[in-house]
Parts: sequence; structure tokens; C-alpha cells
Amino acid sequence: MRHFVAFPGKKRRYTPCKQLVLFFYDINATSAIVAAPEGANLTKLAGQSHFGNIAVFDDPITLDNNIHSKPVGRAQGLYIYDTKNTFTSWLGFTFVLNSTDHQGTITFAGADPIMHKTRDISVTGGTGDFLMHRGTATIMTDAFEGEVYFRLCVDIKFYECW
Repeated sequence: MRHFVAFPGKKRRYTPCKQLVLFFYDINATSAIVAAPEGANLTKLAGQSHFGNIAVFDDPITLDNNIHSKPVGRAQGLYIYDTKNTFTSWLGFTFVLNSTDHQGTITFAGADPIMHKTRDISVTGGTGDFLMHRGTATIMTDAFEGEVYFRLCVDIKFYECW
């Protein structure tokens, strides 16, 4: 089957109407495994690629990569480990922001091929200062200490701002 493009070679470039960079700290103590493959327990992630595990989290967010910085909100949501042969998860989460600079929520959803240096997920909406905002978020693993702790840099670009 052939696909025809109306204007071959022309790629539309979009400019974000707003951009925000935040750091998200996943700490073992602030998350819980709520589902696991049959026969597995809920105190430890399943072997190899964690396939079948679902973990929920409620983690701090800061404006820089220092966990001791004042939190500007919380990251709340879940990971679904959905691939058997590599570390990949599906993410669904919300940044709940409550600071002097930002009030409201930003909602994210999408596949997270964890082993890639950077990966993009969708920004599907928001409330408060981010009402009806949509765009993309580039996620980069900024620090990693096994299953105990990791820090993500989340570069959010909004392409629809109300």
C-alpha cells in the first residue's frame, strides 16, 4: 500500500508556548508494588524485566536535581512493566504542583523504554496554571541506584496553552 504526502520534504516545526523542567525522585519508600505475576510476591519486583508488575508512587518533585531542595509538588501515578524481554513500562501519572510559581496539575501518559537515554511521553492535559495544556515531556534518567532510587529530569514542552 502506498501513502502519499501532500507536501513531501516539508516538515512543520512547532514552537512550544511554554516550557518547564522538573526533577522527579522515585524512592523505594514512596512507591508500592500493587500487582505482580502469578506466584510472585508484592515485596520485590519480578525477575529479569519486572514483566507483569504494577507499581504506584507518590514522589517529590523539585526545580533542580538536589533531593534536599524544597519540593514544588508530587508525582503521583503508576508504572506498568509491560515487556518480557527488556525494561519497558507504561506510565500514567500526574504532577501535582503547589508552589508560589505553579499551582495545578500536569497529566502524562505513554510508553517508557527505560533503557533509552531520552524518551518522550505525551502531556495529555492539566488543571490550574496548566488548564487544557497539551504537549510532550522528554524524560532523562539523571541518577540511578538500582531498584532503591532513581531521579528523572522531565523537560515539559507545551504546544497548546490556554
